[in-house]
Amino acid sequence: MAEKRSIFQDVDAAAAPRVQPTGGMIDRGRRGARRGIRLWLMLLFALVVVMIAVGGLTRLTDSGLSITEWRPLTGALPPMNAADWQSEFALYKASPEFQTHNNWMSLEDFQVIYWWEWGHRQLGRVIGLVWAVGFLGFLAARQIPAGWTGRLLVLGALGGLQGAVGWWMVYSGLGGDRTDVASYRLATHLGLAFVILGFIAWYVMLLARPERDLLQAKRTREGRLFGLGTGWLHLTLLQILIGALVAGIDAGRSYTEWPLMGGNLWPDQMMVFEPWWRNFFENAGTVQFIHRMGGYAVLAFAVLAVLRGRRSAYTGTRTAFALAFLAVIAQVALGITTVVLGAPWQVAILHQFLAVIVWVLILRARFHAGYPVAQSVRGK
Repeated sequence: MAEKRSIFQDVDAAAAPRVQPTGGMIDRGRRGARRGIRLWLMLLFALVVVMIAVGGLTRLTDSGLSITEWRPLTGALPPMNAADWQSEFALYKASPEFQTHNNWMSLEDFQVIYWWEWGHRQLGRVIGLVWAVGFLGFLAARQIPAGWTGRLLVLGALGGLQGAVGWWMVYSGLGGDRTDVASYRLATHLGLAFVILGFIAWYVMLLARPERDLLQAKRTREGRLFGLGTGWLHLTLLQILIGALVAGIDAGRSYTEWPLMGGNLWPDQMMVFEPWWRNFFENAGTVQFIHRMGGYAVLAFAVLAVLRGRRSAYTGTRTAFALAFLAVIAQVALGITTVVLGAPWQVAILHQFLAVIVWVLILRARFHAGYPVAQSVRGK
């Protein structure tokens, strides 16, 4: 007959080995190299920011049409000797921009603008290479977390599309009567860069927290505040696109007073082009007026967002919305300064760089509303 045991008696370890809980069962099989991928994405983020800045300087120095061919592979090598330089210069001499505006240029003058455009394209190749090496490396090592392969592939596809859009933009200024790129194509090119930057920033924020934390945080999502952040983000992107139209036709230098434009609330000749829709792309006064109104709209939306964000139950969310609001205030002030000074390139590029900060901070505020950071009961 079996011996009776006390209910408090330990079971023999050999007979019934004890399994210690390991924790993080949600993350098991999904973890991958989250930290490594996050660092890689942060490098890509930094490179894209530099790419936007270099692209802006390329535009401000009127260098974008200096290379008249798209050679994705062989174009990585610059002219290596005098004959190569003369060949590149001859191609540029055939362009409408040279024949109309820059026929005074010597080879030395051409080399200055050539290096800006070559550097811009070369940086694009570097970004593509960093993405490819990182993605294939993590894929081969089987270190990509579950559900992330498609996301990382999207980044590569968007990068490839951006290269094609860049050439589509440049091509618009190489034929016909145009002496510059089409402003709407420039806006498409810049807008896609911000979309790519937004995806990377969002992924970096997701990877900063364990999967189990994200699942728990999602249950406490502040839906209305998240939706407000989404609307704020979209309105800001629209304003960035309009800003690209301003840059594309140098509309920032057409009216250099504020808050009036030529002594009026709006320019005298807002709709003088035919057909009427051309005014929204080619009329400098109209485009600058729309950009000014867009700035006021973003500022008004920012006030609404920060007031609503202050009612959040989470300290991190309130802080994120406040920082985004302050960035918008700074951007509006810098925009006014840019106009009043006649858009010098030093101030204009700073205005573009601050747009990146505004964009990311609004995205961060939206992320905090969607995935609030837990705090103690005493947290305020």
